[in-house]
Amino acid sequence: MKQRVLVIDDEENLRHMLGAMLRKNGYHADEAPDGEQALAMAGEHPYDFIICDIRMPVLDGLGFLRRAQEAGIGGTIIMMSAYGTIDTALQCMKEGAYDYVSKPFKNDEILLVLKKAEERERLKTENRRLRAEVAREYSFGAIVSRNPRMREIFELIRKVCDVKTSVLVLGESGTGKELVARAIHHNGSRRDAPFVAVNCGAIPEHLLESELFGHVRGAFTDAASDRTGLFEEAHGGTLFLDEIGEMPPSLQVKLLRVLQEGEVRRVGAERPTKVDVRVISATSRDLEREVAEGHFREDLFFRLNVFSITLPPLRERLEDVPLLVGHFLNKHGTSLGRPGARVSPEALRLLSAYAWPGNVRELENCIERALILGDGDIVGPGALPDGLRGGGAGGAMVGPDNDNLSIKKAEERLEREFIRRALEKTGGNRTHAARILEISHRALLYKLKEYDME
Repeated sequence: MKQRVLVIDDEENLRHMLGAMLRKNGYHADEAPDGEQALAMAGEHPYDFIICDIRMPVLDGLGFLRRAQEAGIGGTIIMMSAYGTIDTALQCMKEGAYDYVSKPFKNDEILLVLKKAEERERLKTENRRLRAEVAREYSFGAIVSRNPRMREIFELIRKVCDVKTSVLVLGESGTGKELVARAIHHNGSRRDAPFVAVNCGAIPEHLLESELFGHVRGAFTDAASDRTGLFEEAHGGTLFLDEIGEMPPSLQVKLLRVLQEGEVRRVGAERPTKVDVRVISATSRDLEREVAEGHFREDLFFRLNVFSITLPPLRERLEDVPLLVGHFLNKHGTSLGRPGARVSPEALRLLSAYAWPGNVRELENCIERALILGDGDIVGPGALPDGLRGGGAGGAMVGPDNDNLSIKKAEERLEREFIRRALEKTGGNRTHAARILEISHRALLYKLKEYDME
């Protein structure tokens, strides 16, 4: 399909000459004598490229450039002028132009600029396609992963999202338990109803009951009016009870009744109110041990634990670190004035070898901090916290921990790290990397597939 080009110039001969040259070289070319007419034409038909003179009557080139940006007119804009200076060219670039050509010019010069612009657009399109492919293949809602265990969790979310069954999400702090809860809600039949989240450990015990169930006027000293509780607010939708292990024993009984009867009684009310709420709870505590020690009701535990999802810590899914780093760079880069920023190979190596005791939340905070401290488009090791660079006690690198003393898993982590270093050293040349690792090329290909590092 022919690329569409709009030529804007008040010099009729030059305008016709450019149009004829472009049509001869396979472009579909239209012409306009000034910026005002060009805006009308660009509003009716989208153009891939716009070649625009700066000095024109009615509406000049810079005026057209600004109006085109405001109107959201697509197409790569290339400016040209016989009166150009470096300052003029810079001003055009700041206003959104792709390139600047000084008159007089040769036909080949215009064609070269167009070919470069075409290549840029092709790369942008390919980049968008690859990002969409990664999002489709490796993400579920706001959860990003290529780890096999996380892919299993994505499948569990799909199976439970349309039913009312109580879900218990387990995992260390920072592993993304609320993200899982939101994914269950927003991908299910309750997506159009409210999602209400409450941290059971952040609200004092004497206020938590009123927060969850509501109260009527005069129920206690400060109850000046009726108040709807979070269960009623979440009617038809989902209530997420974060840190459920922190809930006081006195409220555990009342929560159990709500789950059994499907109704809440506001503090001070005479009659209960029916509610239709799917409850998702989460905790980083070992609830089975809490039950055994008498700190958590066994009957409530069984009510909450109808369908459980256990999130692995980040140290057990280190292959996700590069994917997560890219996700957080995109998420925070624009808002922090660093769009398009990326990490250097050395910084990525440090990020991939760290144990991440704070899990995904710690990694996100680390990337946000690095974007604030760093300069330019590359985030280097100097922008990372001292702990990651081995300068602090928190800089423990990946290795066995108190809960995971598996020699097999330690060997896998070590193999993965050696393969990563060898590929980095050889610039991705697998034959040379296999020679450095002293294994066969076939064995390396097998390991790359096994560890999902292809």
